[in-house]
Amino acid sequence: MNRTDKQGTIREINGPILTIHLPGIRNGEQVKIGELGLFGEVIALKGETALVQSYESTEGVRPGERVTGLGRPLSVELGPGLLGSIFDGVQRPLDKVFLESGDHIGRGINLPALDRERNWHFTPEPDIEIGSTLSPGQLLGRVQESAIIQHRILVPPNLSGELLELAPEGEYRLDDPIGRLKLSDGKNHKLMLYQHWPVRTPRPYLRRDHGLSPLITGQRILDTFFPLLKGGKSAVPGPFGAGKTVVQQQIARWSNADIVIYVGCGERGNELVDVLETFPQLQDPYSGHKLMERTLLVANTSNMPVVAREASIYVGITMAEYYRDQGYDVVMLADSTSRWAEALREVSGRLGQMPVEDGYPAYLASRLAAFYERAGRVETRSCGKGSVTLIGAVSPPGGDFSEPVTAHTKEIIQTFWALSKELADARHYPAIDWVGSFSEHVATAAEWWHEEISPDWQHRRKQALGLLARDAELSRIVNLVGPEALSSAQRWELEGASLIKEGVLQQSALDPVDTFSSPEKQFLLLDMVLMIYDRGAELIELGISVQELTDLPLMAKARRAKQTFSSEQSDKIRALMEEFKQAFAKIRLEYAKFKEHAQ
Repeated sequence: MNRTDKQGTIREINGPILTIHLPGIRNGEQVKIGELGLFGEVIALKGETALVQSYESTEGVRPGERVTGLGRPLSVELGPGLLGSIFDGVQRPLDKVFLESGDHIGRGINLPALDRERNWHFTPEPDIEIGSTLSPGQLLGRVQESAIIQHRILVPPNLSGELLELAPEGEYRLDDPIGRLKLSDGKNHKLMLYQHWPVRTPRPYLRRDHGLSPLITGQRILDTFFPLLKGGKSAVPGPFGAGKTVVQQQIARWSNADIVIYVGCGERGNELVDVLETFPQLQDPYSGHKLMERTLLVANTSNMPVVAREASIYVGITMAEYYRDQGYDVVMLADSTSRWAEALREVSGRLGQMPVEDGYPAYLASRLAAFYERAGRVETRSCGKGSVTLIGAVSPPGGDFSEPVTAHTKEIIQTFWALSKELADARHYPAIDWVGSFSEHVATAAEWWHEEISPDWQHRRKQALGLLARDAELSRIVNLVGPEALSSAQRWELEGASLIKEGVLQQSALDPVDTFSSPEKQFLLLDMVLMIYDRGAELIELGISVQELTDLPLMAKARRAKQTFSSEQSDKIRALMEEFKQAFAKIRLEYAKFKEHAQ
């Protein structure tokens, strides 16, 4: 059936949900709605009647207006030009939309996601011969997309056949064919620099890969205490004001991923504006180029149509899988999955479906699991190994982690970075609660830390968390009966925990020296404060007072070491550790002489 034959009419409108009559329409197909040509997607079928969710406001649309089936599911354009771009929830380029309609996104605007006028320098793979059989996902050639990312042009994952033509090296626009493929049914297919892919269908790969490489974010509380592997899935839940956006921006800026995709899914407009204004100004610490040369943004604010939030998260993950297929490590940040779940709740309510917990649909958990399942480290069909690491922010109302979105997410993900309002109020940033957070990757990450940094990493991490847990118990005693009830050893435990909090866990995103901490610096700081605690505990057993140790001038140096020494100054941290060892040895010697004299 030709696309022009797929014409129908609107029968009923219920907010973003429309009932239409359109013979031959398929479930999941994209449609154009009314005289304005609004974007929509079929979500249910009953005979020739279909339910459509509209990605734009249906205000002013009337029953009886025409609906046109487009013959394809909701899809994205994937090709050179994605990086550095800012899209809305259905992959419309916001810079082009601004030129078309001004500050407010006009309805019915249909613009291609990728620039059709720009020339790209295409270099074909030298070992591909005319007449050879190409398999799905095979590498055709390369385009330099930005100064730091080489875009690999692949055969679409759903195509294979005999190569009839391949363009020579040269400048091409996206609409210029770069090759021709003869399919198994005898038809010829033009190969382009870009391809389409339906957002709700995971892109195929060869097999899963169980690599051991951790995602290094430069944030000590994340890397050292609750590590995340490349290809893992993580959640950052927390109440308003606890610092979710700052944590995600730090990960986006400093993580050792090749590509960063930030999806603003229904967040407040001022937060997204801050991201959109800040990111283009930031410098990539690894290459020295602009951070946007390896970043793309999907902006979908809370005042945009609620159904578009639901689409934006799939648009983001599909683009992430596309770069994964090229052999890159991709980090996708979704801010926030709570707003996405609210979109599911609204659509479910409009459809009259039976709600469960807090009004969410019964399929909330399965939808969350299906989304997070698209993370992973894989072996691609032609470009080696790639990964998609998913980090979803969750915004539980009032910081209640027992609410459905947070509770279901916690069961699905592997690393849980729980933000604490109490820590944020105490100006302890990142405000990640070491009691409520967890990581299932510790044993695997320990192998990497053992080989690359130190065999003592796992032991020191365990010791520090034990000391912090002991600190929580002792603090309750102090609050009840006062510090006089504690022994000297217990007071030193409190001092050791304080050293860990101030000297290791706290990390200012605004401090040019400490905003990023290399794995070596992370371990040295932790090793130093625990060495201080261990040596001090030995001296207190001998009878030396806690006050004498806390009055040491070096203690202030230990707390400031993170801000004093950069990641390149590991030798100076080691020198400070030697100073401590000498100072403690001196105290021990003086105390021994004092005891001898007293006898």
